[in-house]
Amino acid sequence: MREAQLLFTICIMENTPAIKKVKTCHFCENNLREVDYKNVGLLNRFINFHRQILPRKRTGVCSWHQRKLSSAVKRARIMALIGFTHK
Repeated sequence: MREAQLLFTICIMENTPAIKKVKTCHFCENNLREVDYKNVGLLNRFINFHRQILPRKRTGVCSWHQRKLSSAVKRARIMALIGFTHK
């Protein structure tokens, strides 16, 4: 009985393979070396509704550009280009 259940679960998994979309870094794709803090439209792509910086896992940005992105967002917040909160 246990073997039959195991085979059934394996067959179900084989019939529906998981397809994952590969995320690539937006900055590496477009050959953008630096992340400009004055480009608010670009920075808004990487910030959620509550003005928090989205993680790499969600945006697909490489680690080098993620560090540059977080510095640019923090700099834009200080210069009052982006709000600290959504209100």
